[in-house]
Amino acid sequence: MPSLSPPPFRKGSHSMSTFLSGPKAHLITMSMTRQTKRYVLLLATAISVLYILHYLQYGGSKSGDGSSSSGGVVQMSRRTAMIASDGTVHEYDRQSPLIFIGGVPRSGTTLMRAMLDAHPAVRCGEETRVVPRILQMRAHWMKSQKEATRLEEAGLGGDVLDSAISAFILEVVARHGEPSERLCNKDPFTLKSGTYLKKLFPNGKFLFMVRDGRASVHSIITRKVTITGFDLKSYRQCLTKWNAAISAMNDQCNELGPDGCLRVYYEQLVLHPREWMEKILKFLGLPWKEEVLHHEQQINKPNGISLSKVERSSDQVVKPVNIEALSKWVGHIPDDVVQDMAEIAPMLNKMGYDPNGNPPVYGRPDSEVAKNMEQIKQNEQYWDDKGDLVKKQSKKGVLQGR
Repeated sequence: MPSLSPPPFRKGSHSMSTFLSGPKAHLITMSMTRQTKRYVLLLATAISVLYILHYLQYGGSKSGDGSSSSGGVVQMSRRTAMIASDGTVHEYDRQSPLIFIGGVPRSGTTLMRAMLDAHPAVRCGEETRVVPRILQMRAHWMKSQKEATRLEEAGLGGDVLDSAISAFILEVVARHGEPSERLCNKDPFTLKSGTYLKKLFPNGKFLFMVRDGRASVHSIITRKVTITGFDLKSYRQCLTKWNAAISAMNDQCNELGPDGCLRVYYEQLVLHPREWMEKILKFLGLPWKEEVLHHEQQINKPNGISLSKVERSSDQVVKPVNIEALSKWVGHIPDDVVQDMAEIAPMLNKMGYDPNGNPPVYGRPDSEVAKNMEQIKQNEQYWDDKGDLVKKQSKKGVLQGR
């Protein structure tokens, strides 16, 4: 079978600076628009389709060597192998216990992946952005009876597509960072396809990040996080969209069951990180490591935690676990929206939040978090400078189309 492995998804591998040079480069990169970036993502999706079609043609099955099924074809186990810097060989396949972190954007998914990245046996890395797109594409095919029939008549039934899509996802997750004992993917909206991912990767585990929708929406709007369908000029509309998204993800988590999906409440994670990380690592079948409580010490260090130049949370996770963001939304949501909150976002109450609390009582931080807050306060300029540096790098990265 010919090798179908795409080039490694390395940090900076798709920077426009790779292709541009000379005095015009700066002006060209500065002029990139959101529409151009959409084209880049569409190109990535097109590459995904080509990869899958190539796999369907050459990699989905293989002639048996002396033994075969009734059709003369046997299914081959597809593995991805990588060699770590210490020479250790890591192999991954559909039985690997992958970790998927999901949730509505601005719900603590970046903090969660940074804390897990601090564990010596785990590698999450930045968002891939292509995994949710290929899942959306497959969902579109399956929802359309015409498309589903065409695929079936072309010999591309569900099993064949599942093999191709799982191979693509495994390649992306495995190769967009350094190899590790456990691989983790943090593309928030993948949880909307949680049960399908569980079918592809039966030993996969899902962490569902849940946060007060008012805080998530306020952060989405103030940080100008573009999400398809969200109107960043309207708290009411964004809260309605948040309600629909978290409802769909919560349904998926319910279907996955307590052994497959763990709800992690952002507020409780930052108030009681030790308690919750112990619970999370136990759920994932990982041994306790103190490093997960001090992710900030590994940020942008050799063999440490790399931060994305385009993810809006990067400047926040440079700090120790803290509660600065818990109630930033209070006083910023229009009065008419506050009054209608229970009707606009009924999932608030369902997920355990008081829709009439401004702010609700989230709880008191434990002593370790209180110590972190004191440290941040005493060294405020130091932490602000670190955050500002990440913001500057982020703006530069966006202008370069990263």
